[in-house]
Amino acid sequence: MSVIKDENTLHSTLKSIDEKINSLNDQKIVAFFESLGLTEREDVPKDFLKWETILIVVPNRHVSNEIKSYKYSISRLFFVTNPNAQQIHIFDFKEWKNITRSKTQFQIREMMKTSFGGVRKVNGDSE
Repeated sequence: MSVIKDENTLHSTLKSIDEKINSLNDQKIVAFFESLGLTEREDVPKDFLKWETILIVVPNRHVSNEIKSYKYSISRLFFVTNPNAQQIHIFDFKEWKNITRSKTQFQIREMMKTSFGGVRKVNGDSE
C-alpha cells in the first residue's frame, strides 16, 4: 500500500516545478553574464544555456574572489583560474572534463598556457 495518494500527479507537479526552477536559473546565468559583459563579446558562444555545466575561466584570483559568491546562488557554474588568460572566458564543462581527465596538474597548467583562454606570453608583453 502506497502512502502517496496520486503518484502520477506528484511526479507531474515536481517535474513542472523543476522546469520552472531551471528556467529561472537560466535567467540568472544570462543576467550574470550580462553584468560581466560576456553577452556582448563575439568570442563568447551564444548557445551556452544548452550546456549542462558552464565552465567560467577567470584570469586571476582577484577576479575569482570577486565573482565566487555567485557560484553558490547560480546553479550549473564551475570556476577555474587561468593566470595565462587575459579576460574571462566560458566553455562547456564537458569539454574541460574530457580534456583534463587523465592529465596531471603539471600537464593541465601547461595546456592552459595556450587553451581555455590562455595566451602564451611573449617577451614584449608587460603586465
